Amino acid sequence: MTNERPDLGFGEELDAFDPKAWDPADKKKREPRAPKAVTRQAAEATGFQSREPKSPSSPDRRRRTGRNVQFNLKAKPETIEAFCRIADRKGWGLGETLEEAVMLLEREISGTS
Repeated sequence: MTNERPDLGFGEELDAFDPKAWDPADKKKREPRAPKAVTRQAAEATGFQSREPKSPSSPDRRRRTGRNVQFNLKAKPETIEAFCRIADRKGWGLGETLEEAVMLLEREISGTS
């Protein structure tokens, strides 16, 4: 077994490499960045999907409430949309909306108001 490393085929290029050629001052000589509107337009033209929220006015349903148990279930998309629509209309979080719905169903089942 030898300690000699195999030739990867770019040794001469590394010998000729000059680190001073990568001077940070060269960054200042580069072209300025394109305006955000131009960048956004190019991204949309190529089909890029942004992860940024579409509108900053979307409701924030996260609150510190002491609710700490997760409840997962499957539902039809239209049921979930209606549930979220009710929560948004009332200004409630999703946990609060569930609690209100359960309370109303219990009242209906027990026959009290």
